[in-house]
Amino acid sequence: MSDEINVTLSNLLQEDRQFPPTPAFAAQANGKASLFDQAEHDRLGFWAEQARNLDWETDFTEVLDWSNAPFAKWFVGGKLNIAYNCVDRHVHAGHGDQVAIRFEGEPGDRRDITYRELMAEVSQAANALTELGVVAGDRVAIYLPMIPEATIAMLACARIGAIHSVVFAGFSAEALRSRIEDANAKLVITADGQNRRGSAMDLKSAVDEAVDASPSVENVLVVKRTGTDVTWHDRDVWWHDLVGRQSIDHTPEAFDAETPLFILYTSGTTGKPKGILHTSGGYLTQASYTHKMVFDLKPETDVYWCTADVGWVTGHSYIVYGPLANRVTQVIYEGTPDTPNKDRWWDIIERHGVTLLYTAPTAIRTFMKWGDHLPQSHDLSSLRLLGSVGEPINPEAWMWYREVIGGNRCPIVDTWWQTETGAMMIAPLPGVAACKPGSAMRALPGIGMAVVDQEGTPLGNGSGGFLVLTQPWPSMLRGIWGDNQRYVDTYWSRWPQYYFAGDGAKLDNDGALWLLGRVDDVMNVSGHRISTTEVESALVSHPEVAEAAVVGASDPTTGQGIVAFVILRGSTEDAGELIKELRNHVAREIGPIAKPRQVMIVQELPKTRSGKILRRLLQDVAEHRDVGDSTTLADPAVMKLISEGLASSSSDD
Repeated sequence: MSDEINVTLSNLLQEDRQFPPTPAFAAQANGKASLFDQAEHDRLGFWAEQARNLDWETDFTEVLDWSNAPFAKWFVGGKLNIAYNCVDRHVHAGHGDQVAIRFEGEPGDRRDITYRELMAEVSQAANALTELGVVAGDRVAIYLPMIPEATIAMLACARIGAIHSVVFAGFSAEALRSRIEDANAKLVITADGQNRRGSAMDLKSAVDEAVDASPSVENVLVVKRTGTDVTWHDRDVWWHDLVGRQSIDHTPEAFDAETPLFILYTSGTTGKPKGILHTSGGYLTQASYTHKMVFDLKPETDVYWCTADVGWVTGHSYIVYGPLANRVTQVIYEGTPDTPNKDRWWDIIERHGVTLLYTAPTAIRTFMKWGDHLPQSHDLSSLRLLGSVGEPINPEAWMWYREVIGGNRCPIVDTWWQTETGAMMIAPLPGVAACKPGSAMRALPGIGMAVVDQEGTPLGNGSGGFLVLTQPWPSMLRGIWGDNQRYVDTYWSRWPQYYFAGDGAKLDNDGALWLLGRVDDVMNVSGHRISTTEVESALVSHPEVAEAAVVGASDPTTGQGIVAFVILRGSTEDAGELIKELRNHVAREIGPIAKPRQVMIVQELPKTRSGKILRRLLQDVAEHRDVGDSTTLADPAVMKLISEGLASSSSDD
């Protein structure tokens, strides 16, 4: 990265507001400043101490074997059972009557599951998998909505040493098929349907289509959730018939710390999904440690709610494995935030007394657009800490989250990590850090991180570049399933001494870290690298703007031109004047080089059901191409509306 580009990045996102923890919060916090000193003094000893918060049947003899870098082995020689650590040990310690899961279905059905009940159901499911011929090392594809059986199925696989591959239940039959085929899955676990926006949506037919083309699958285990009529095949088995008749007793087997736990597919630049492989001991160590410290979990009193889906890594690490290892009581909600009304989340928080909330910036910005009156109509005083995950959060959304949802009293932990990292890497310790709105602040204790230039040289404060991880960490991926060379080429080829995260970042003058998004979300305008996140933050800081998405479109003069898609808070009358004002506003906030070439006023943005904005579809519109595959969108009709709304746009004058 040239000096000129470093200067460009360094001038972005100046934020001087700081919010330290209150003395009362700091005094009771799990995470203390001494953790940083401890990890700095003896990093491997620090991780060994975290690992020993788990129950090991056989103690490990070596903390880290990095002799075959970049393939790590953590807690060498140790043996444990993941499901035992997440369930059984809490029952044996006398906490069987504590509620583990407070399930809330979208139609309003509710169910509390204690740790004793969870142990029984996981044991039954493990016995059922064994009856179906699933053994340690076999792959099981899980394609389920956000219902308790999703968690139970994952833990049952872990209990018997099977490797699960959870596929988001919003994916198409073809996406499911490709993942089944790549993992050579023996069993698929699904449901007849799922509740979505007040309707029962079919799931089973997509599984049928995928499995018809997947000869490795021997059985399909089907949860009856909606009562939707389904086509039945000889391979199909009802969950309630098979699992319901099993014994509630099951003796878990201890597996080596490096035993594969799950494969989770993420998108790759080649178009072929990458099967990210995670193992057991190191993964659970870091997932549970970060959950306890970053969320300041108090298992006796907290009610935790992570709003993610188990189809994503956030659901693996911060709904299933990390929280349950820490003996959490947590809410799991099946449906959407606007069913039956747009205050559903706030109603859930009020009724369940949620104390810890972990959600995505996209959701926060959506709630901003819907209005303050919705959360203000509910008592949210139970909340004591808020978290953010999935993408960089702009300062305006951060402040709204703090003021409107957190009542100006809750610390906010903005977290950076990836499917590949397995667990949080960068986040504030809430009892230690004075947080800046929009910043993930610094690497957690035990994590090595740097911002480097294009030669791989670490940069100092006030500089922008590439985010890299400088030391192996316990929950790191152990490769790409079936393709170790792709693992090396994707993550370790640019700088062999570093793991390259694929993200740009800057360190401000105080050393706080600011994520600038994927490097492929950095636009090159007249030789200047400008982050889409920066321009989006500038647009959303305008009082008329509810949400914004920015892409770089080919430009014969500047290389790329900035095209912005904007949702307004109010009416679209006098849009022409407002568009001009917005373009000038960005120029004032960032600099003339960041002034959008074009601003389009839209009613909605193309989002997947998990809330991720599909910018590639917006880029198709911006570059006047046929719009690509939109089957994963929550509402595929959005792209037609956007394309028809081009008349509302304004180009450079």
